[in-house]
Amino acid sequence: MMQISFYVLSESKAQDFLGFICQLTQTALNKSSQSLLILAENEALLSDFDEALWVQDASSFIPHQRLIANENTVDNIGSSIAPVLLGAYLPAEFNGIVINTTSRPVNDFITATSNTQPARVLEIIKPDDASVQDGRVKYKRYQQLGYELTHFKV
Repeated sequence: MMQISFYVLSESKAQDFLGFICQLTQTALNKSSQSLLILAENEALLSDFDEALWVQDASSFIPHQRLIANENTVDNIGSSIAPVLLGAYLPAEFNGIVINTTSRPVNDFITATSNTQPARVLEIIKPDDASVQDGRVKYKRYQQLGYELTHFKV
């Protein structure tokens, strides 16, 4: 059964959104041997994540690579050299951890991809009205599907 964790950000965490995502990514990597995908809907945000993962901490680097929809990355996902992927879609046969920064439930992305079943999803909820409303919709959807749900205020 897929585990879904909701991270409801405080104003201060939301102001350092990229820093929080980098910190969460590093924590997830430290606690698991699974690959991780940061899911974002727009290229500008993916570029911001790409840059932030390079410069997050002078003493550490989070190895990552971007998924390009036009490339045949579906076949190459098994041979990915980076533990962290950045993309606007779920690659086929992905079964790691997803940090979802989109407004849509991960299931919307799963239905468009073959043999994909993330082990865990980390949903990020910012303290603005639109993000909170999207979070409620996602929560209800996941609850209806019988997923294991947890909730953290950070």
